[in-house]
Amino acid sequence: MQKALRTRPFQLPLQYRLTLWYLLTLGIILFLFAIFLYLQLRANLLNQLDGSLQSVASQALINVDSEGSQLAFQNMENQADTSDLANGDFLIYLTAADGTVWDSSGRALNLPPFRPAQPGLVTTRIGDDDWRIFSKAVTADNVTGWLQVMGDTDPINDTLGRLLTLMLVGGPLALVLAGLGGFFIAGRALLPIDRMTRTAQAISASDLNKRIQYQGPTDEVGRLAQTFDTMLDRLQTAFERERRFTGDAAHELRTPLAALKGRIGVTLSQPRQPETYVETLQEMEGQVDRLVRLSSDLLFMARLEQGQMARRMERIDLPDFLGAVADQIRPLAAAKSITLTESIPEGLSLHGDMDLLIRLFLNLLDNAVKYTPENGRVAIRAERHQTALHVIITDTGPGIAAEHLPHLFERFYRVEDARSRIDLHAGGAGLGLAIAHEIVRAHGGSLRVVSQPGQETAFTAVFPQNRSIADTTH
Repeated sequence: MQKALRTRPFQLPLQYRLTLWYLLTLGIILFLFAIFLYLQLRANLLNQLDGSLQSVASQALINVDSEGSQLAFQNMENQADTSDLANGDFLIYLTAADGTVWDSSGRALNLPPFRPAQPGLVTTRIGDDDWRIFSKAVTADNVTGWLQVMGDTDPINDTLGRLLTLMLVGGPLALVLAGLGGFFIAGRALLPIDRMTRTAQAISASDLNKRIQYQGPTDEVGRLAQTFDTMLDRLQTAFERERRFTGDAAHELRTPLAALKGRIGVTLSQPRQPETYVETLQEMEGQVDRLVRLSSDLLFMARLEQGQMARRMERIDLPDFLGAVADQIRPLAAAKSITLTESIPEGLSLHGDMDLLIRLFLNLLDNAVKYTPENGRVAIRAERHQTALHVIITDTGPGIAAEHLPHLFERFYRVEDARSRIDLHAGGAGLGLAIAHEIVRAHGGSLRVVSQPGQETAFTAVFPQNRSIADTTH
């Protein structure tokens, strides 16, 4: 039964999605702003009309007088301000309480009978037009009526209509132009990401030299591009280190295997005396021991780096511990007439795995004795600092050139030029300092080296003192 293939739903490219989200957001903002602008303008125009109606009413009140049982306008033609207003967009009426028109001023219109007036401002539809009406009670010589000032709202409606037309035409046009601009800007902003995609597609394990080389501003995309380049640098360094490690490991394994094969071939080429067979087997045993040490060291380092090695953390009294380690190296130092001195103040202690720390300091002391000439000096001392404990091992060997120091703790790295040695006693495989570095790192510390050719070389193991046993165990 075949497993059904899952088809991923179609998704627009990010550039299109960003543009659409931008247009949607801008459209909502423009729509809300258009509503606000329309309502605000309508309210302002109505307020202006209402103010004009009240102003005309105030001018007209001056000319209201009684004529018998009715009210009428007196001398309206002599009031220039009122006459201009009344002959413009405003109509002025004097009416009875039942709506009967007593007098009027302004344009003559065929208006339906007036309803009884209500004080204040109202909007009324008369015929095909909307009118704004201001009504005010008027009393003269005990005759009471109503003054009504009417203003046509057509100019307001025309203004609002033109505004609405501009919005309906200009809004979509603005969105189209904004969409084109947003699409261009999104493309420019995503250009480094597109370049990252092409760079990632062009990268393979055999070619890690491609870089984005972003030259734009250091914004979010710029930092992402720079981080991508930095990650590629680290990957390239790691790949090169692993390739070098693989080559060096193959070289180190091939040397004793070639020696074994050669000795076996020579021994089997013709009959030998028993003593010769014994000698050959002893030499082969030495080569096998070298292979066992190399494989053990490689397995040990792999477990350390991956944190798979169980550690038994305990409090270690440093003077007794370092003294015991130095005693194991003292015979090697005496064989070369090397002076081995210790300077460890009383009371210093260290939390760590004793087996790992024994291997650490044996490696460092053995390395110091091996490279110190006869009648030289090797010293081990400890110092307490504010937050760390320093254990320093110095020797008076030939020193290490500056170009070797950054690579000194790499696996299989050796300062000697000759990397192929048949004699198993000629030196190690270049793993001793790498193992020492990993042991210190496993204890939360660091291993440092300071050296100059012809001068003293000092290896310093730094152990933090604010870490508890629980912090450093797995």
